[in-house]
Amino acid sequence: MSRVSRRPPSTRGVEWEFQKVTFSREFPRGVVTKLLVERAEHGGWELDRVRIGPDGVRRVVLRRKIIRQRLTLSV
Repeated sequence: MSRVSRRPPSTRGVEWEFQKVTFSREFPRGVVTKLLVERAEHGGWELDRVRIGPDGVRRVVLRRKIIRQRLTLSV
């Protein structure tokens, strides 16, 4: 399960895209690590936050920069 959301730019003008991922308690720690590494290597995501609930569910928030292209006109 994952959801993607966007946050408005911070004071420096950097925009981030966030993805929330939830892992049930049945997933071993090593498997979760491999899945997150895969997203980091192939999707450009980095770890923002991890919360483990009392029920053992891991709620992970990943982030990556949104790179905007600027229009350049040559006259």
